Amino acid sequence: MRRYPTVRRIPTHLVAPSLARPANRLGLHCIWSSVINPPPKSITDAQEEIIDLETIEDEDDTFDRPEPLPRWGRLLLFGLTVPWVIVLSIAVYLNPYTDGGPLRMGTHQQLGLPECNFKMLTTIPCPSCGMTTSFSLLMHADVWNSMKANFAGTALAGFGLLFVPWALASAFLGRIVIVRQLEMVVFRLAMVFLVMLFGRWAIVLILEWFF
Repeated sequence: MRRYPTVRRIPTHLVAPSLARPANRLGLHCIWSSVINPPPKSITDAQEEIIDLETIEDEDDTFDRPEPLPRWGRLLLFGLTVPWVIVLSIAVYLNPYTDGGPLRMGTHQQLGLPECNFKMLTTIPCPSCGMTTSFSLLMHADVWNSMKANFAGTALAGFGLLFVPWALASAFLGRIVIVRQLEMVVFRLAMVFLVMLFGRWAIVLILEWFF
């Protein structure tokens, strides 16, 4: 019978340190690899992440997409264009000039309306004096004299010229175009107009009293 040499087990504390280093290095390498390259996620986790991303994208699209206008909203926009078209048409019809040049106020009297009651009682023009004249001058492409008559009226007439096509486009498309927050835009425009109206009136009063 052939005899095989017996293998003796050497205690680990008797092993030379140089022989134990490769094993330690290998172990550290395995640990470091597991930290740098974590095990792949399960299919369920990956699907949940995809669903979350799709939900976020859908929310962003919903935020960016304007809400459709109801039928009453579209009819309201159509209705609001009617008075603007009438006012601007009358401004084209009126004649804001005399033989001496452009008027500063009183153009509304061509429609049979009386003179401004505030001006008759106080001899001081009211904040809206010259508004009709400024409308008419702007519709006759005389921007400078329109601003001299009442630059708040010039701004209001310019707003009307922009509002009519904007309202018609929004009503036709069934959604608010260009504007994202309509309430905030209307509030800011109203504040700007009031500041211009009463700021201009303050300038007129200063010129009337001190110059």
